Amino acid sequence: MSAFASLVEQLADLLQPLFHASAAAAAIVLFTALVRLLVHPLSRVAARGQQERAKLQPRVAELRKKHAKDPEKLQKAVLALHAEEKVSPLSGCLPSLFQMPAFFLLYHLFSSSAIGGEANALLDHKLFAAPLGDRWADALANGGAFGASGLVYLGLFVLVAAVATFNYRRTKRMMAASAPVADGDQQVPGLASVNKIMPFMSFFTLFTVAVVPLAAALYVVTSTTWSAVERAVLYSGPAQTA
Repeated sequence: MSAFASLVEQLADLLQPLFHASAAAAAIVLFTALVRLLVHPLSRVAARGQQERAKLQPRVAELRKKHAKDPEKLQKAVLALHAEEKVSPLSGCLPSLFQMPAFFLLYHLFSSSAIGGEANALLDHKLFAAPLGDRWADALANGGAFGASGLVYLGLFVLVAAVATFNYRRTKRMMAASAPVADGDQQVPGLASVNKIMPFMSFFTLFTVAVVPLAAALYVVTSTTWSAVERAVLYSGPAQTA
């Protein structure tokens, strides 16, 4: 934790001439971008996996016709086909899973009053008027929703809602375009339920931003925005087909 706190402080010092009192917040955004750059190869793997699954559509359709009266055999056959072609239906989860340690590290850092036996100086940093260690509830208690701190959160909520709406519309288009593939994937245990809630998952970010420390909220907002742009580029083929 001390090493990570030192890294954030050094990034903040580097950015201070440009961002002044909000340098630590800018450092968190930069840190998030670096994490996403490291995870980007996994995102490309996930995109290739989606393309490979689309190529399997005709064979999945044949299996569904062949085993129409035996769901258990159909499920095994679809899983065997994915294994044979080395295509994982859950590969899209990898980028999120590999980001979780960075998020929880940042969450813990800005939830701790002391680091290495000393007062956590990072808690003194702010994004405009909002302390990075505070939550939305703190902003509501000190000035209300339209107070100085509340307006910072309002801006984040607007940004998250805009990104979530973009993701929702795009995901619905992609799922509609690949409906036959999705039907086959429903034979993968649990994936049918995931497909139903997937278009709405981006809106859950609003709840996350509201309950975690502002520093962690910045990570979530930055990462979510990055994902929206990244997926629009990597999955541009399916999106255009829709």
